[in-house]
Amino acid sequence: MIESLLIANRGEIARRIIRTARRLGVRTIAVHSELDADLPFVADADESVDIGAPQAYRNVEAVLDAARKTNAAAIHPGYGFLSENAGFARAVEDAGLIWVGPTADAIQQMGDKINARNLMSAAGVPVSPGTTAPLAGVDAAVDAATAIGYPVMVKAAAGGGGMGMAAAADETELRGQYAKITAFAERMFGDGSVLIERYFPGCGTSRCRSSAWPTAGSSRSASASARCSGATRRSPRRRRPRPCRRSCGPGCWAPRSWPVRPSATATRVPSNACWTPTPATSSSWR
Repeated sequence: MIESLLIANRGEIARRIIRTARRLGVRTIAVHSELDADLPFVADADESVDIGAPQAYRNVEAVLDAARKTNAAAIHPGYGFLSENAGFARAVEDAGLIWVGPTADAIQQMGDKINARNLMSAAGVPVSPGTTAPLAGVDAAVDAATAIGYPVMVKAAAGGGGMGMAAAADETELRGQYAKITAFAERMFGDGSVLIERYFPGCGTSRCRSSAWPTAGSSRSASASARCSGATRRSPRRRRPRPCRRSCGPGCWAPRSWPVRPSATATRVPSNACWTPTPATSSSWR
């Protein structure tokens, strides 16, 4: 059992992790910005460290320094901030600490949507029609969309959380959305790479969850959307015929057979049983 855990996050995310850790008898350490010193998650933890300005939540060295000062045995990133940063995961392990989350290689492989699509396709999982390499420009995007068929979804290859995505019903919309998504991705993620996928309007999804343990797995459905990212979810999933539920299986279990795999995987399967990429993020203690 981990003896002490530093939570590299804030707010409700940190409070949930702290609550579960306390129930398991694990000493908890919160890191906080100078503006968050009086928030509840700081008071909940057994110990806390001020890491400076609000931007410090994304500062790898500031978080690692806090772990060294408090003799933390492990670091849990929660989600957002540094949770999808492969460099941070490697830095934690290189410092001799336990990383509570997917391996750095898994984050790197699944964090890029183009690479994630290609990996799933190679694993034998049906994927939605789309591009397999970064697009060279808007004319290449138009050619790809013509081959795939409209409507299409324009997606930033990097990032997550439903950010950097837009649907296009025709070439005119595609040209406008391509410019917006490319600029947004470059500004937010430092990577302007874009891919095109077939868009299925009004299509509900089933999200299958699997872990490194051979018998673990569950599913849920996602419907109403915020920024095209599932916001209203039910667990277990409902309103899905039994054959449709069974179709989730290959996509859900395939990642567990990879030589390098995340500790937990969410595989999003639209109702036509095509896979769409979901970044590998840290499993949460709740």
